[in-house]
Amino acid sequence: MSLESRLLSALAPWRQAPAWRVAFSGGLDSTVLLHLLARLARHEALPPLSAIHVHHGLQAAADAWPKHCRRVCEPLGVPLEVVRVTVDSGPSLERAARDARYAAFIDRLGVGEVLLSAQHRDDQAETLLFRLLRGTGVRGLAGMPESRPLGRGSLVRPLLQVSRAELEAYARAEGLDWVDDPSNTDTALARNFLRHDIFPILRARWPRVAETLVRSAGHMSEADELLAELARIDLQDAQGGCDFPWLTLPSLDLQALAALTPARQRNALRHWLSPLTPLPDSDHWAGWADLRDAAADARPVWRLATGELHRADGRLWWLAGEWLIAPLSNLTWTDPRRPLELPGNGRVELLGAPPAGRLEVRYRLGGEVLQLPGRGHRDLKRLLNESRLPAFVRGRLPLLMVDGVLVGVANLPDLDGSRQGGWQLRWTPPTNDQGLSW
Repeated sequence: MSLESRLLSALAPWRQAPAWRVAFSGGLDSTVLLHLLARLARHEALPPLSAIHVHHGLQAAADAWPKHCRRVCEPLGVPLEVVRVTVDSGPSLERAARDARYAAFIDRLGVGEVLLSAQHRDDQAETLLFRLLRGTGVRGLAGMPESRPLGRGSLVRPLLQVSRAELEAYARAEGLDWVDDPSNTDTALARNFLRHDIFPILRARWPRVAETLVRSAGHMSEADELLAELARIDLQDAQGGCDFPWLTLPSLDLQALAALTPARQRNALRHWLSPLTPLPDSDHWAGWADLRDAAADARPVWRLATGELHRADGRLWWLAGEWLIAPLSNLTWTDPRRPLELPGNGRVELLGAPPAGRLEVRYRLGGEVLQLPGRGHRDLKRLLNESRLPAFVRGRLPLLMVDGVLVGVANLPDLDGSRQGGWQLRWTPPTNDQGLSW
């Protein structure tokens, strides 16, 4: 089967996309991909084709690449967008450049559009070996996926079953011109070391090593799918049963999770946490055991990359974003007919006729007392204990004060004003998302 036919077959699921956009570095791989697509577009009904070149400005040679990319795109009739990015300094320049590049792609990818990237079979083999040497798990050993969501669209790698030798043979047969990144020869970088020093030795002994490694990645991908299926089964019983439906944070029933074997616990948690935070390596999973096995009256916390896992009232709770920052207190509510925005803590509103007097919203400091019909003055701490509200919520639960006197507690039946005042204090808590309050 020709290279064109194989590419077209790989892209069959994406033929109805609004647009195809090629991540075009100007190197061999992306040059061949762009040329193949432009040729296919002459006799196939394909989505509109364009290219994006990200200029990092990290080396002098790169300054000439945007001009080269224009020279390639113009005769092919492919529109080119050149995006200049700033790469943050940090421990890994490679990682920072990758992050800046993908941020540029995400920013420019429209709804349903497809970004086509030219990684090939040899890249996949290098990825697998690199991750194996780093001690990654099954998901990492599955290698680069052929497609995945990216921003408002998708990232697709249609050449993962094609070798670099095939791409180079095509480029030379078509007389294509491409740029060579000088950094690709720097064997101080791990991937270049594998490519230039290790893989030639492996190929001398096992000529089909890249193909074999890619096949292993396929096996790992299937194993990862089975582990995900098992995790979904194990999470079914653990995801329900929250007594506070207004508290929409991700949570799990600890007893249902703890009933599983330790390996299945970790598998279920990996699946549940993966959309929420980068996962810890094996050495840091001791934090899960400490959280699970802490005393019943303890308040353990497992801190992860982008948030925290708390244990409260027999459940695990994922906290991130504004939930990790103490809210501002003592807000005067001048117009209780309108919802009051709570900085860092969602919003609160009064349903019904508001009580007369000077209204404030405060948070707990300790020692508060609430007057309840038929029950007299009750200590707020004891009332909250009776409600079984998770401890991490109590310090940010809005309290309604009238002329300095506590008259209501948001969202808790019998305490929210609906019994004693004919009004109701309703709180919409913040989400876990950065930059979103409700």
